[in-house]
Amino acid sequence: MTQDADATPAPTEAELDELFDRLSNWGRWGESDERGMLNHLTPAHRKAAAQLVEDGLSISLAHDLGVAPSAENPYPAQHHMLAAGDSRDDSGIPGYEASRDYVGAHVHGLGVTHIDALCHMFVRGQMYNGYPASDVRSVGALRNTVLSFAEGIVGRGVLLDVAATRGVPHLPPGEVIRLEELLATERRQGVTVGTGDILMVGSGRCALRAEQGGELDPAAGMTGLHAECLPWLREREIALLGSDGISDPMPGLGIPNWPFPVHQIGITGMGLHLIDNMALGELAAACAER
Repeated sequence: MTQDADATPAPTEAELDELFDRLSNWGRWGESDERGMLNHLTPAHRKAAAQLVEDGLSISLAHDLGVAPSAENPYPAQHHMLAAGDSRDDSGIPGYEASRDYVGAHVHGLGVTHIDALCHMFVRGQMYNGYPASDVRSVGALRNTVLSFAEGIVGRGVLLDVAATRGVPHLPPGEVIRLEELLATERRQGVTVGTGDILMVGSGRCALRAEQGGELDPAAGMTGLHAECLPWLREREIALLGSDGISDPMPGLGIPNWPFPVHQIGITGMGLHLIDNMALGELAAACAER
């Protein structure tokens, strides 16, 4: 499953052009839809997911916001105190003592855990459901924003731990995950990815980071899915895709005009929201323990 040309044949530009058109969900849920594949996550699916809870363990899947620059996060969060302990009573209200702080963040990138709204990507000057790129302006997006899921995303989460399927702590940087490995991981775990699921694909990036002293350089490569996985994701009717990378491999497969097909076809064509750079290590360990 390496990124070598023999092991990972790259589709052609024409094949990805065709795949974009074939997998398109434009108009599937109406001309004004801005939720995309989140439409698969219905109240019935949420109710069924809630009934699966056994021990109620809560695990964060987000990395802490870094405040120092690194190769993974060259634009760290800005954090400063508006009122600390030494100025706790500066409000002018007698008896009122409090602290307050400010956080500003560049929410995209290769190290910050974030969700890609459907206004994030364009293909041929259009975003999901045919809305024009001009609907994203300097003051923000008019369509396909995070407000389309402002009520939250709650459902059955399924982690496919590809690293565990290979029997290794982590996949090598730049590895390309093929569809056969997702299917093999399903079989090993005894789970079937289905309609409305919140799918997460783990490559062991947390273990790789720990092995390398806590810091990674994305320029060394990042694990991601081969474009051949896209039809399967649509057929299984998942609601959302997350990974401990960005779902696309880095570097890409070198296909002209399709540097990141999971982003371009998934977000723009299929209406598939992506969660990038998830912290899946603790979750994978908890699943393995059970």
